[in-house]
Amino acid sequence: MHLRTALAASFLALTLVPALVQADETQVAAPAVQGGEPAGPAGQPEQAIAALTRENALLLEKLKALEACSITSTELATRNVAHLKLIATDVRAQRQGLADFEGYVKWMSGHVAGYNKYLAAGSVAARFAKVLPIPYAGQASLFTKFVSDAAVSLGAASVSINKYLATSQQFLTRVDALDPAKGAHPQEVSALVRFADQDLLKGMQEVQERLVTTSQLTTSSLSFLESLNHYVGSTDEYWAKTKSLLKSDDKAEKSFLSESTTALRNKAQGFNGKFILFDATVKKTTPQIKSLVAYDDLIRDIDPRVAKLK
Repeated sequence: MHLRTALAASFLALTLVPALVQADETQVAAPAVQGGEPAGPAGQPEQAIAALTRENALLLEKLKALEACSITSTELATRNVAHLKLIATDVRAQRQGLADFEGYVKWMSGHVAGYNKYLAAGSVAARFAKVLPIPYAGQASLFTKFVSDAAVSLGAASVSINKYLATSQQFLTRVDALDPAKGAHPQEVSALVRFADQDLLKGMQEVQERLVTTSQLTTSSLSFLESLNHYVGSTDEYWAKTKSLLKSDDKAEKSFLSESTTALRNKAQGFNGKFILFDATVKKTTPQIKSLVAYDDLIRDIDPRVAKLK
């Protein structure tokens, strides 16, 4: 907008200067007279004309410079297309890990439900064990709340992942349809930039938050199982007091508990590794999208057609 104002001012000056010159030339031809004396020295009008001529030439040079450095909304849109293509590369990389996240969340949901019986048994065992290093040991209400909250959290994570899969696919489809070789359409690019900012980025950050919660839940679960596995490995008292709850033979339960702990530890390592990569792309993509919005704001300032878009 400042560029357009500067150009308009330059054109206005170029229009006014010749008129001023003409007016001064008229004054030279018929100087004002008061009491039979000229209004001023004879050389003054010529100096004014010379000064205006120099100013006119200077304005012409400035106008040429402004025209040389001006940029159009189409050129800005082309720049945004290039950045959208780069962002799409990171989004594709994210999507490769989303299927693994979804599988892990479903596995964790079943896993948490599966060791609910150990939580309940731990509550019973805590009543007689002098030292039982199990998180929330002896607090049955917290056991139930933990499992319930875990189920809700994992369910929310699954919903966010599936929603982002749909949003990111829509973004990629629209980006792939852009062809810089055929020219960028400012309105189309602007609409996609707003979609990236309002929908894609929001969904991406929501998945990030849900996965952080899932990681914390995994840590808590693993801590519980490792503590319990360590305790039952050193005494049979736990099994003797909780057989009515577990409803299985000691060897089968011990084997299941040990295998479950190992499986969670291995899966947690794989999950955390993939989450680190996903988290890195979110942190990289966020400022890139905000940069797109900044350029889009400029496009909307200089192109009335784009400014009408929501």
